[in-house]
Formats: sequence, structure tokens, C-alpha cells
Amino acid sequence: MYNRWHYNVGMKSVVVGLASWTDVETDKLLKAYETFFLVFAVFALPQANADIKQSAQPLAPGYSDLKFTVPIPGTYKLPALGLASDGNVLDSEGRATSLHNLMGNPDKVVLLSFIYSTCSDINGCPLATAVFHKIKNRLEKEPDLASRLRLITLSFNPEHDTSERMKAYGATLEGKGVEWHFLTTQSEKELQPILKAYKQTTEKIYDAKGKFTNTYNHNLRVYLIDQHKQLRNIYNTELLHSDTLISDIKTLLQPEAKISQSTPNNLDKSTLYGAGDNKLDYQNKDYQTNSIALARRKGQPADLQKTITQAPLGLPSVPVLEDSPITVEKISLGRKLFYDRRLSINNTFSCGVCHIPEQGFTSNEMATAVGVEGRTVRRNSPTLYNVAYMKSLFHDSRENTLEQQVWGPLLAHNEMANPSIGYVIDKVKDSTDYDGLFEKTFGKPPGMETIGMAIASYERALNSANSPFDRWYYGNDSKALAANAQRGLQLFTGKAGCSQCHTINKEYALFTNNKLHNTGLGYADAMTDKTTKPAQRVQVSPGVYVDVAPEIIASVAEPKANDLGRYEVTQNPQDRWRYKTPSLRNVQLTAPYMHNGSITSLREVVEFYNRGGIANENLDPLIKPLHLTSTEIDDLTVFLESLTGDNTEELISDAFAAPIGDRDK
Repeated sequence: MYNRWHYNVGMKSVVVGLASWTDVETDKLLKAYETFFLVFAVFALPQANADIKQSAQPLAPGYSDLKFTVPIPGTYKLPALGLASDGNVLDSEGRATSLHNLMGNPDKVVLLSFIYSTCSDINGCPLATAVFHKIKNRLEKEPDLASRLRLITLSFNPEHDTSERMKAYGATLEGKGVEWHFLTTQSEKELQPILKAYKQTTEKIYDAKGKFTNTYNHNLRVYLIDQHKQLRNIYNTELLHSDTLISDIKTLLQPEAKISQSTPNNLDKSTLYGAGDNKLDYQNKDYQTNSIALARRKGQPADLQKTITQAPLGLPSVPVLEDSPITVEKISLGRKLFYDRRLSINNTFSCGVCHIPEQGFTSNEMATAVGVEGRTVRRNSPTLYNVAYMKSLFHDSRENTLEQQVWGPLLAHNEMANPSIGYVIDKVKDSTDYDGLFEKTFGKPPGMETIGMAIASYERALNSANSPFDRWYYGNDSKALAANAQRGLQLFTGKAGCSQCHTINKEYALFTNNKLHNTGLGYADAMTDKTTKPAQRVQVSPGVYVDVAPEIIASVAEPKANDLGRYEVTQNPQDRWRYKTPSLRNVQLTAPYMHNGSITSLREVVEFYNRGGIANENLDPLIKPLHLTSTEIDDLTVFLESLTGDNTEELISDAFAAPIGDRDK
């Protein structure tokens, strides 16, 4: 009788048989062999590959030399992606610690990988370990760099990968002068919050008898974390390579420019253009705010008219009203109105409170919008990026021009709550800082038409494209789009069928057909039995939760109004729960998603459509199960992330330069 370990090497399989004994010493020997052959599979492969037939699964770039020159460290920026999450872990000696205890050292950058020791997918966990091993070899030759980097490998299989096993796993990998921690967790209960926080998707594989096989379906992720516990890059199979990681690490270790109170724009752009306080990791008791002092976040006015006169690559010419040409003066006046808090009933609320520039001109913090005095709004704040190209506005398409649309929020009781059009006009007329501006811009005083035209002019200038996709697809730059994003595009236009609604043309791509569809989300939201809800967990402060019974919430909350979508406009039963197709440009910046903000990540959106939406009698015939694999979902998600324009920072900085309305003027 034999115990066997199988590790795929190209088309071959290394099969090792060991006599199956039961005493303790032999068990330790078996564990040692298990570790040895895993390491063999990872590190013997690149050398042996020349003698092995070509694998059906191509090797990841991390195993070979890069086909391009690595950028010089410090010549580029790595944006801050939010605070790295914490979690309770065990080190290889079985001692309890936390991820944050291993992060936040002012002199050390962290590389964190998630693996499980029995993985046999050569482009999965073994790839992460192989790349870390290459980095370790580099560090042994660069002791100064080694002293400023910490490698962390955390298992997501605590049932098998105990501290003892992780110690054995790491024994053959650790290097002299290199800090490499091999961690596990006490239990699945301790592990799951960590996986969720890092969006590390894993799925256990069971055999025909329902027994866990110690194997997983999972997506490979490695995280680069700076000295301040900020995520600075996330690497997948296609992007994970020791050369690029070393360059990124050295970039983060470049001396930071000191922040001058007199020159606030010296702030790192990745911080400047992020959320004021992203509240990541707020669930932990040791949470500390990362709020940026508003006094330091001064912007720089930009030439917004150029996004209209010269549309970014990937967009067509901006449609404008023939009787209202857009001028620099109109855009400037519209921007002033857009961020003016005095245009609300109580002088506290501007258009920019729901359409937050650094949050994708939407609101990343709330599923649905909140108006003055905390009044409930049923729907998610739609992004304003490229809104100039929309043929209809609002989630239910009830308006058809921006000039008309701007008055909806100004007058809505649960948004800016002004009682009438005249009330808004009088407010503008009575504000001394508007004296003469409308006369200079339009040749007449403020009115319903000119206020609408001014705000619409600013919104028409929020155009953003020239994304990696655009540079590859329309600009013929063969290096602009990663290989997995290219595969995602093939899925987008092929198997997944996304382009049927999110259109791509030969000359440009709006990524919307400007039509409405029923995906089932609105139906499920309206038809769910709300009387059977369980207790709702409410976070009252960092790390402190209480479970609140639904009847208590109902006693203090406004009843949630039903949302029937386009039906509320047309009264046509076929229009129930139909909502407008949003553009996907800059979609990585505009979470949460869908008309009700019910989906928090792009991957979850893809998974929703992969399931075929939610069945109902009016479900759009285009919505059906896609049968995508986990890898295909990853590729499609990466493609969506490639649609971010290259001028978003410029538009955000310009917004920061706008006045917000002095209530005393």
C-alpha cells in the first residue's frame, strides 16, 4: 500500500510512493517528503522544462525572463489602494500574532501571498512560492534591500497546514538574512474574515463521497503593502514576476517628499486623489483614521474644454446643443454651481456631495444616496464620467438632456430639497460672488435655463478615456493591455456576451447601448418578503457590533419604498424593473454597482451575470447563465479594470480647486 503525491511538471507527473507506516517518526518523514516534492515541483520545473514536452497549460511569465525592460524604480507611482486588512494568525512556532503586527514598520515593505501547501497547479500557489524564492535569492545578494522587505506566506488551508507543517514547508525556502514568515490560522473561523477582506476567493473541492480533498479552486493573488499598511499593488498570475516586484518594492522605498504646509500639492498623488478617509479595516478595534486634512488637498484648475474639443482616445466627439456652444466661461460657472452647498435648502448640500470626484463622481461609501438631513434616496448615485454621451439620464431614463436633469436633484425633497425653481434662482441672485457672472457668460441674469446650461456644461466636460484598453484597441499599442485583459476582452465580446449591451464600435466605445434591461435585481428587491428578515448586525464603532431586531429598525426607519424602474415613467407593465445600461468606462472607480448599489465588487458583478441574473417574468432575454470558469471570471474582471481613463487625476484635482460656497456671501 502506498501514499502518493502527484505534482504536474509540464505534461509529466512526479509520482512518489512511500511505504505507509503509522508510527510518529514515519509520519514526520512523510511530511518532510511532502515538502520536498512540492519544492521540487516549483523549482526544478524551469530548469527541466527544456526536456519536457510542451504543457497544455502555458507557464506563467514569472517562471521565465521578462520580455520587456523593467521600469526604473522611482520613475513611476504606485497608487494607494486602501489600508491592508488585519487578521489573527499563527506563526510557524504556533504563536498567536496578527497581520498588522507584521506590517506598518516605517522601514519595511511587505509582500503577502496566500497559498496552500498541497497545491499542484503550477501556475497557482507554486508560482507565488517560486517568485518569492527568486526574490529571496536576490535579497541574499542585496542585504540593504533584504533589511527593508518582509515576505509573508499565509495558508488558506488551516485544517491541513498547521504551524508545524508551515514550519516544514518553509524550512527549505528560508534564506540567510531574509525575513520570510510562514503563517496559518487557528481555524476556518479566524481565516474567513481575512480572505473576505483581501477578496481572496477560494472554493473547497470534495470527492464523490463528500470528503474534502485538501484541494481548492482559487485565484492567485500577491499583495504589495507599504510602510504605512497601505496596499500599493495586487499581482495575479500574469503580472507576478520577481523583476517587476523588485522594481515596485524599490519604488516604494524611495525617500518620500516631505509635506509642506505651504505647498499642499506635494502630497503623493495616490493619496491626494483617494477617498478622504476610506475607512478600510474599520471593523477592527485598532482602526486608525487615514483622513487627509482638507487644508492639504488643494487642487489645480485644468483645461476642461479640451475634453470636449478633443475627445480622449476611445470616445467620439462630444454631442452638444446647437443653440448652446460650450465655452470656458460656462464650464467655470457650472463647476462653481456644482460644488456650491448653498444650492440646497439648508446651505449644506451640493451636487458634489453625492457625485464625489475622488470616488468616481459617485459615492463609494453608500449603496444608495442620502440627501439633506440624512433623507433616504432609493437609488445609487450614478457616475458622471462621460455623462455627455448619455442619451437619457437617471436609472429609469426619465430625462433626455443634462440641462433638464440638473433640476431633478435640486428640487427633490429627499435630495437638495429646494421648494421651487424660483427659490434656487433667488439664492443665486442674492449671493454676491455670482454678481455679473451670468451676465458675462450668458448675457442675462440667472434663470432656470442658464443655471441648467451652466451645470450641464461642466458635466459635459467630465470625459475620460485613453485607457489601457483604448491604447491597445484603438491606438495599436501592443503592450498597453495585459494578456489576461485581452482574454477578458475576448470573453466580453464573445462567450460572456457583455458587448450586446455594453457596446464597442470600430471607431469608439461608449460601453453602453443607452437602453434599459431587467436583470432581476429590481424584481428580487421589490418582491422579497421583508417580514422574515433576521436580526441585522450594526457596527456602532470600530470593532463593536450589535445585533438589532428588524422590528426595532422598522420602528425608527422610513419604510423602504418599492422601486419599479422604468414602469414608474411609462406605466407599461413590460417596463417593470427595467433600468438603464450604465457605461463601463472607469467602472473600477465607481463601486458599489447596479441601480441599488447592492453589489460591492466588479468580480461579484461578473458572478451575478454568470448565474444568469434573477428569474422573473420580465427578465431580459439577453440575461442567461454564461458558464464562465473561475479563471474566465478573473480575466473578465481584469478587462473591466483596464477601462480607467488616464486623466481621472486631472479631473479630480480640478474639482478640488472649485469653491464650495460660502454661506455668508
